[in-house]
Amino acid sequence: MELFLESFPKIFISGIIMTLPLALVSFIFAMIIAIVCAMIQYAKVPVLKYVVQFYIWIFRGTPMLVQLFIMYFGMQSIGVRISAITAALIVFSLNTGAYCAETIRGSIESVPQGQMEAGYCVGMSYMQIMMHIVLPQAFRSAFPSLFNNLISLVKDTSLAANITVTEMFMQTERIAGRTYQFMQLYIEVAFVYLIFCTVLTWLQAWGEKKLNYYQAGR
Repeated sequence: MELFLESFPKIFISGIIMTLPLALVSFIFAMIIAIVCAMIQYAKVPVLKYVVQFYIWIFRGTPMLVQLFIMYFGMQSIGVRISAITAALIVFSLNTGAYCAETIRGSIESVPQGQMEAGYCVGMSYMQIMMHIVLPQAFRSAFPSLFNNLISLVKDTSLAANITVTEMFMQTERIAGRTYQFMQLYIEVAFVYLIFCTVLTWLQAWGEKKLNYYQAGR
């Protein structure tokens, strides 16, 4: 009990000040990347669509841990020094962006083509149609999958401990190395991850209800 009272606040605070911010900032960048990539693929932009497909192929087809090692240790080996937190942010953003891009692309393609034609008929430009008609509908259908990606990203931030980012799993490892109470501490950190992901799951359910209410109101 004494160890729990000592370690739990440290683990939880590490989650609040490092794990959650890292996940949220990475997810924001991932969404920007995903929207751009999805729109390029949907519009079939010459050359760029192949660049996007290559990027998605690479990041969906290789382990995130390997990507972290390449970005941090690999770049250092060729003389490019990147801080651990920057390397984690880049990898988490690019990796999650690749998955979200495919989700958004599929959601955009599910919007009836007649919506585009109707927009052109009233004099809207392509970008106006996408921003005001297509993307809002696509995001409503993609919301559950995108939020699942965010929840997965919160758990995946534990991989950053392998490149010395002091998030809550690294904090747990340090305490365990000092006390040798590995089982108790690993259960504690698992419980903290469970708390964070449960809260996010509640937020997801609330968001889905709001979106369903909005659709029903229309």
